[in-house]
Amino acid sequence: MIPRTVAHKVKSLATHYPVVMITGPRQSGKTTLCRSVFPKKKYVLFEDPDTREFATTDPRGFLAQYPDGAIFDEIQRVPDIVSYLQGQVDRVKQNGQFILTGSHNLLLSQTVSQSLAGRVAVITLLPFSLAELLPSVASMSTDDLMVHGFYPRIYDEKLDPNNAMRFYFQTYVERDVRDLLHVKDVVRFQTFVKLCAGRIGQLLNLSALGNEAGVSHQTARDWLSILEISFIVFRLQPYHNNFNKRVVKTPKLYFYDTGLASYLLGIENVRQMERDPLRGNLFENMIIADIAKMQYNQVRDVSLSFFRDSKGNEVDLLVPGPHELTAIEIKSGQTIVPDYFKGLHHFNAVAKRIHTAGTYVVYGGEELQCRDFASVIPFKQWPKIFQEQVANKVE
Repeated sequence: MIPRTVAHKVKSLATHYPVVMITGPRQSGKTTLCRSVFPKKKYVLFEDPDTREFATTDPRGFLAQYPDGAIFDEIQRVPDIVSYLQGQVDRVKQNGQFILTGSHNLLLSQTVSQSLAGRVAVITLLPFSLAELLPSVASMSTDDLMVHGFYPRIYDEKLDPNNAMRFYFQTYVERDVRDLLHVKDVVRFQTFVKLCAGRIGQLLNLSALGNEAGVSHQTARDWLSILEISFIVFRLQPYHNNFNKRVVKTPKLYFYDTGLASYLLGIENVRQMERDPLRGNLFENMIIADIAKMQYNQVRDVSLSFFRDSKGNEVDLLVPGPHELTAIEIKSGQTIVPDYFKGLHHFNAVAKRIHTAGTYVVYGGEELQCRDFASVIPFKQWPKIFQEQVANKVE
């Protein structure tokens, strides 16, 4: 089993809070993490109909079965049980009693914040990060890694990534979408998700997206919210502090997993990836999602952004610290060329009042270069360097 970076945080927080909740997409490894960190705790899966019926109809009687606490898996299936947990944890007054997992971010957060405020630590677990996965798949090429994505089961079970993502997406649409919002036209929703994949790394235009999918602007907005709640996509917000109106203020769209995005784009293998026009976007997506995973694994608020002005000058990613920004340009090419530094130079010129912790180019090659203006880092070395040179500065 590949160790998860956040495991020590989960164990530590369980010594300070009576409830620890782990959210994240389906199959991101939440159950495996909980059972490995808390092997002696009783385990309850709410996907089981009989268990779910017991917890729903007699919540007090159900909780009485677990006086020493338990792991409650997929708690979104019985959200009302959270309200009854408050009374039990207040009576027992013991940290680390209950470990909850769930797959719907916003709905769980609302339920938990209302019922367990001050009693719960919340952790988000996404699929493998590069730092977690690379030691086990060091020989995989960049393209192969993007096709496979980062869901643990693909590696644990040595699954074909295209089939795995097909089944994953079918299950997601059939279960999660209907739980979150009763989408009547499932086929059109599937088309909508595939259109989102075609816009990876691009400025989000909901009206155009809705028109192409054949739905209204409001429906497109609602459906995008479903994808965000389910940890399928996220929006990267533009950075516009201290800048004038010439700065773009529209977010960009990204997926949490490049394997799922590749499947939705019809990319089934490395050969197709190599020639796909969105290869560069997928590479950029992989790095940005990975930095989000780093912040989640450190149990920090994820606050990433990009810079772009009306003339097209752009920096792919800005990572904030307490008093400074780290500027990162992301390029899929294997050869370092002057154009890689254009956006960083422009940002440095127009952002003179902003203190930067460093400027970096993350690229698809293998040579590490430390230039006067920026460090050029191969993506497979990036996680270690980022954690050492950047993450520690925001402690």
